Amino acid sequence: MKAIDKKTIIIAAATLFVGLLAGWLIFGGNKSNSPDDYEQVETEIDEETVWTCSMHPQIRQNEPGDCPICGMDLILLEDDQNTELDPMAISMSPTAMKLAGVSTAIVREMDPVKQVRLNGKVEADERLIYSQSSHIPGRIEKLMLNFTGEYVSKGQTIAYLYSPELVTAQEELFEAKKISETQPQLFAAAKEKLKNWKLSDKQIEGILNAGKIQEEFPVQADVSGYVTAKMINRGDYVRGGETIFEIADLHKVWVLFDVYESDIAWIEKGDKVEFSIASLPGENFESSISYIDPVINPKTRVAKARVEYNNASGKLKPEMFVSGVVEADLAGKSNSLVVPKTAVMWTGKRSVVYNKTQSDQGVNFIMREVRLGPALGDSYVIENGLTEGEEIAVNGTFSIDAAAQLAGKPSMMSPEGGQVMTGHNHGSQPDRQESMDMGGSGSQEGQEIKPQAAEVSKSLSVDSHAEEALQPLYAAYLKWKDALTNDDFEEAQEIATKMKSELDRINMGLFEGDAHNVWMDYKGKLSSSLEHVQHFSDIEQLRKAFQTVSVTMIEMTNAFTPLDETIYVLHCPMADDNKGADWLSTEKEIRNPYFGSSMLTCGEVTREIKYLK
Repeated sequence: MKAIDKKTIIIAAATLFVGLLAGWLIFGGNKSNSPDDYEQVETEIDEETVWTCSMHPQIRQNEPGDCPICGMDLILLEDDQNTELDPMAISMSPTAMKLAGVSTAIVREMDPVKQVRLNGKVEADERLIYSQSSHIPGRIEKLMLNFTGEYVSKGQTIAYLYSPELVTAQEELFEAKKISETQPQLFAAAKEKLKNWKLSDKQIEGILNAGKIQEEFPVQADVSGYVTAKMINRGDYVRGGETIFEIADLHKVWVLFDVYESDIAWIEKGDKVEFSIASLPGENFESSISYIDPVINPKTRVAKARVEYNNASGKLKPEMFVSGVVEADLAGKSNSLVVPKTAVMWTGKRSVVYNKTQSDQGVNFIMREVRLGPALGDSYVIENGLTEGEEIAVNGTFSIDAAAQLAGKPSMMSPEGGQVMTGHNHGSQPDRQESMDMGGSGSQEGQEIKPQAAEVSKSLSVDSHAEEALQPLYAAYLKWKDALTNDDFEEAQEIATKMKSELDRINMGLFEGDAHNVWMDYKGKLSSSLEHVQHFSDIEQLRKAFQTVSVTMIEMTNAFTPLDETIYVLHCPMADDNKGADWLSTEKEIRNPYFGSSMLTCGEVTREIKYLK
């Protein structure tokens, strides 16, 4: 029994050893801890797809979707593979460029043409306005024209009147006729008296042939045209030469355009103007500038440019609003480099573009600082920084700049490089030195840029009643902002019109000394921006006007003390075709008036203004 047990134990032990050895060879031999296997694991982790927002680079997700801040489509975040070619370059794959909406164009030389946009209205030609008078004194017995706007032809009877003087003159004519053979001079004098009252030879012969006194005498139109003013009523007594109707010939009309002071240098007599009228959609008109006012209106800060138009069709009617464009050649700027405005990122101190280069590894973009020349409508003249033939990004520049920020390379916000995390910001912010100059502190890597809080004392000595007078203006501005935020065109237009009325009601006599000149300057700017708001046809026009008004309102907020509460200056870098725009609010919450519901929370607070009383 003991022998069997010992033999069994030996066999079991051998079997166990063989099994363990076979298991190690089959399973343990496949588990290698070689460096190659670790590298493969790390590579798989590194190549995990990451999605980010081109406007908010701090957003990172492992799947596509919408940005939780602004709602824009997320784009792929890819590693920079071309740093060995240029450490400052930003590489983008064709897929990333397509998702970010990046497109490029070749820089070319051309003769720059500046497009100046003008607003105005149709007026009657002053040279074709006629005052129709009664050449005979008397009482109006009948009126053949009873309302303004009626058309009258030359020679048409427009009224009948009774004139005691004319009755007496007719009696003298009949008496002179009896002795005309012996005293022809007396007969001729009687006729001449009637001619002095604009009676024709035919009318005088008619009186003589009738052989009786005509008590009601017709008044005939001297010109053809439309009645623009009716001065008398039936039963009125008129003196000789007194105006009874104003008649305007509208076969030729004037179009008077407002030329702002900043655009006067570009407008010359003889320039062609293409214009359109909102009430005549689809129709375009063309004529030339025949006259420019030599004096600027001191209230509106505009001069009038006159265009004469042959209006034989009668389509153009006085008081119609007109929008026109003048293409002005820039003297001394032939063969200049011109780029679209969408290609330029402007920070206030610097203007940059992204230059595209191509290599075997792919597409690269490098930031290039440029000096801008005159603005040409939708483009800029480039004075320095680019050469002909270079290729630059003209769309999607903010996406490229966001990629530069993420990679810690020079960007619009950080010209020296280094990552910048920006909270709700997605646009141009002051660089570090500019932020220090404004009273803020430069942001450090990984920190959010905080809005600067400024304690502002009055920069002008202003009477408290003057500052109280500004409060309705600010109230209307803030309501206008809210209406644009809610995408309510009708309310926004109504409030903008009310703001114009509030501006006109402010008594300029409340501002004295230096404050008077400052206020008149602000009022002129606001009047120009608000002049046509009641005639705009879409909300984008109102938003454009709101942008220019906001610039003046921010300046005015720094000069006066309009409100007794903190005022926030907010910024949206995507407004105005990605050039950025500011606005005022008494609330810190971001509610964007330039995009409304489409990007309601885009923007950031750049300043908090508190007043030291």
